[in-house]
Amino acid sequence: MKFFQSLIAFGLLILVSSCDNSVVYKAHEDMKDGLWYIKHKPEFKVKIEDTLSLYNVYYVFRNAQQYPYYNLYLTRQLTGPDGKLISNTLEELFVSNEVTGKPFGKGLGDLFDHKVPIAKNYTFPKSGTYTFQLSQSMRQNPLPFILSVGISVEKVQTEK
Repeated sequence: MKFFQSLIAFGLLILVSSCDNSVVYKAHEDMKDGLWYIKHKPEFKVKIEDTLSLYNVYYVFRNAQQYPYYNLYLTRQLTGPDGKLISNTLEELFVSNEVTGKPFGKGLGDLFDHKVPIAKNYTFPKSGTYTFQLSQSMRQNPLPFILSVGISVEKVQTEK
């Protein structure tokens, strides 16, 4: 009985310590049947109230090991609270090692989760809702074995 109580206490400790107060926004959209069509452009609306803080912004995505490429070209549009386009950027993300094929990211079985920085120590110029729109810019349509894509916005923790 004491063993089970210790196990439950340890589990709760892990759960509480894994909470991250710095996350302002984190969301992803699943791709139906693991196929990402060029015309499908997930949008993520991030409400920013604190314009004095620094933020780290990340892509979060999941792929299956069968993903046929070592990279992923992604186009990101960022629109400000006033509806004006702030940026329209094409980026290359690396999914696996080009030479060895070893997948990057954290894996469980044949699924791999990635968290790739977009911006470090970024300040949002105005308070309000920012819209991130993501689209795949690979030559293959649909792009197979991309299971989900999303955005994570985290406040930079200042040392006290």
